[in-house]
Amino acid sequence: MTKMTFQAYLPNCHRTYSCIHCRAHLANHDELISKSFQGSQGRAYLFNSVVNVGCGLAEERVLLTGLHAVADIYCENCKTTLGWKYEHAFESSQKYKEGKFIIELAHMIKDNGWD
Repeated sequence: MTKMTFQAYLPNCHRTYSCIHCRAHLANHDELISKSFQGSQGRAYLFNSVVNVGCGLAEERVLLTGLHAVADIYCENCKTTLGWKYEHAFESSQKYKEGKFIIELAHMIKDNGWD
């Protein structure tokens, strides 16, 4: 059995989201901004900050809400693409997304205290 080492562990006292593929912690529930987003594989959540996530190069993409510069994000442990980071929004109404992260529900699982 391979031992996994994560860059960051979130406190057990908080509800967290983890990578569904390797269970690396990704985000604390307190960092959740919105559940009303759409990814390429279905529903997605917008987070203020994440952990154990790597970031690719930014590129311009036309999304449902207009043109954005986004960078794909991936799990640092298993390298699965999870979603993207908003680097720049070209529409003033979308500026609140800059620096925020989208993680698709297909790639995360709830951990710690959801019962």
